[in-house]
Amino acid sequence: MSLLEGTIDSRLNPLAVVEDIAADHNWTFERSGEDEVTIVSKGDWIDYQLSFTWMNEIEALHLACAFDMKIPPARRAEVQRLIAMINEQMWVGHFDIWTHSGMVMYRQALVLPDGLIATTAQCEAMLVSAIHSCERYYPAMQFVVWAGKTASEAMSAAMFDTAGEA
Repeated sequence: MSLLEGTIDSRLNPLAVVEDIAADHNWTFERSGEDEVTIVSKGDWIDYQLSFTWMNEIEALHLACAFDMKIPPARRAEVQRLIAMINEQMWVGHFDIWTHSGMVMYRQALVLPDGLIATTAQCEAMLVSAIHSCERYYPAMQFVVWAGKTASEAMSAAMFDTAGEA
């Protein structure tokens, strides 16, 4: 739990709403500074690090969800093609690849102009969207990076929905 916990007014700061959600779900979280909260969430494929940053100058709550997958330089062009195909399918948020590190990240923002207050439902929707998107497309990225598949092959596999459980 955060050392700054007692200093944040949850009625005004969207990061306090995020901290409340993390605490309610018993997720590990840390206040990295007065403008950032980081949550660790276990997924089916990998652990996700979700960083919420309050960007006061543009009045937006930014979410970046990273996972441990560095793209080797030889596969970056194909992963870029895959990310473009994935982003065409998404209605909210998008994936990026950080060119300097080769890390893939999901990003989304909630704009709160003129003192609007973030709700629990809005922040939970951001979290759910990030984790759902990463869970859905992580295998496709693995296909491209480690199995040497093309973006089209990986996307076809990602869009295949199974019914039931074995």
